[in-house]
Amino acid sequence: MSDVNPAVASRFEPSPDTIATRVGEEIVLVHLKTDRIYVLNRTGTRLWELLLSDQCERTEILRRMLAEFDVAPAELERELDQWLASLTADSLIRVRE
Repeated sequence: MSDVNPAVASRFEPSPDTIATRVGEEIVLVHLKTDRIYVLNRTGTRLWELLLSDQCERTEILRRMLAEFDVAPAELERELDQWLASLTADSLIRVRE
């Protein structure tokens, strides 16, 4: 596990130990080494989709999500950084080199 400040890191990618499956409106993540299961709600699912996009760095993810969700920019930025920190801490994503 790395101590990554998501506000500083710009690009992320799924960990090779993470598999994702869409189930209806949600995405279910499974970390293969820990067998932990995570269910992403609609907002988390959209974040995951944007993380998979090669063009999306943190600022672009923030911009797109602000256009799609009715939320204050400061609130979304705080929540985005919390999501990125949590996904990184649980080894579901990593900083793209």
